[in-house]
Amino acid sequence: MNNFTRFQEPIHSVRPRGERLIEAYSVKLGRRVQCYGELVYQLWILLETNPAIKLLCERPLFLDGGNGKRVADFWSIRKSSEEFLLINRSTHETIAYPPQHDIPVRIITLSDLAASRVWINNWQRLLPLLVTCREHISVSLVRSILKFVKEPTQLSRIEREFVTGDATLLRAALFQLLHQGMLKAPSLNVEPLSYLTYFEPTGD
Repeated sequence: MNNFTRFQEPIHSVRPRGERLIEAYSVKLGRRVQCYGELVYQLWILLETNPAIKLLCERPLFLDGGNGKRVADFWSIRKSSEEFLLINRSTHETIAYPPQHDIPVRIITLSDLAASRVWINNWQRLLPLLVTCREHISVSLVRSILKFVKEPTQLSRIEREFVTGDATLLRAALFQLLHQGMLKAPSLNVEPLSYLTYFEPTGD
């Protein structure tokens, strides 16, 4: 079994008491994901919207360590580098797990998630539109946007260039380019999406 097929579906595990089930569609995986609780959902958004992450899987396996056995929140892979991700839900407890299957375990703290709050909030708005419109985004529109955005360009200017009516498909195409890492919008890390948001080439 190679790295790209190692973890494709979540294992069966009991949902922790008090955690609600949040379902979402992953464009990256082409399937629905099930997140046990808001923190896991937030971490999924960070993985889903990071173009460097090529594959991921929720609840891939049970981790076995000195703190007992616990299900990993995610497995992810970028290029040839794999890791398991585990959320530390306590600000008072230090947790550590040794590598599993020669794959390192990275602990995600509440501070890590809090630091990405604006980005997460933005993508909570962007992802539903991308998912809804993904099959209606034309290749020609995507190419035209990439050709037009040769330097940092505000959303308002992009819409003036391309939109004659409903801006829905234009925005979905922009979000797709962000999702794939073909454009970037650094301000989404610190402020909500608006007509003043700049989109720019990644330089890749």
